[in-house]
Amino acid sequence: MRIVVLGAGAWGTAVAVSAARHAGHAVALWARDPSQTQAMQAQRENARYLPGIPLPPALTVTGGEATFDAAVAGADLVVIGAPMAALRGMLMRLRQQAAPVAWLCKGFELPQAGGPGWGLMAHEVQADAAPGLQAGVLSGPSFAQEVARGQPTALVAASHHAAVRDALVAAFHSSSLRVYANEDIVGVEVGGAVKNVLAIATGLCDGLALGLNARAALITRGLAEMTRLGIALGARPDTFMGLSGLGDLVLTATGDLSRNRRVGQLLAQGLSLQQAVDSLGHVAEGVYSARTVVQRARALGVEMPISEGVVALLEGHLRPAEAVSALMERDPKQEGGF
Repeated sequence: MRIVVLGAGAWGTAVAVSAARHAGHAVALWARDPSQTQAMQAQRENARYLPGIPLPPALTVTGGEATFDAAVAGADLVVIGAPMAALRGMLMRLRQQAAPVAWLCKGFELPQAGGPGWGLMAHEVQADAAPGLQAGVLSGPSFAQEVARGQPTALVAASHHAAVRDALVAAFHSSSLRVYANEDIVGVEVGGAVKNVLAIATGLCDGLALGLNARAALITRGLAEMTRLGIALGARPDTFMGLSGLGDLVLTATGDLSRNRRVGQLLAQGLSLQQAVDSLGHVAEGVYSARTVVQRARALGVEMPISEGVVALLEGHLRPAEAVSALMERDPKQEGGF
């Protein structure tokens, strides 16, 4: 199977490394920056994003805008490893691609000029920018470093198209990486987007040393928020009890490798949002998708108080302690349903 991964960040590199360990797979990793390409070719590792992880012999590295069309020609599967902000542009370049296309990014696109006034999920971006593609998403609870090291991981391949789900399973399922197929791409993408926002909240909770009780409450009520939004968008409720819902939320909200959780911790320490983001050196998707998640929820009349609090914190309307107080001082409610 010939697999092309577009984008040599941490996650794109990790899935390329994982696929290249399969016997019979020929995997190409395309980087936009020619200097990064040259460094990876010479060092046989991605020193910037995954230092210390050797690139397998079956993984070739190519790069630069001039090589894009040649890189994807003849592929059996194209995987977009770029962040949400770059997804639309990538999809437009792949509009004539016959092979299945999948993306790795999680979040909502920023509202487009002339659009509905709220951000779109990735599969909605694809329907708008490249409607002829057979496409889907590879998602679930996963840190790039652990996948690249071959540590046990389970992911979800979601698409309306069986051919896409089958291609993702064939490309990535292995003894260390289990890939489960799922038709509910709406639920999988909502889970992937909202969990990043909620992880900022739990990082704030941990940074303020509020305790494990508070963290558990945030995760549980956050899962209810996620589910409410998903159902309003047409997702299946049971999807949120699976890998891309509860699983991804628990990992991102509690794991020390979580960049979104780290943003919350740094804000609790008194850093500005810009200082927190700059200190990471990587993209924290929750920072960029928090407002778009809340915009979509408001348009649907879905209540998401934790996500609203995160937006107020990121935009400087509330200080860390005030954001927590705003949540704790809400009127009591009966638990049950979503």
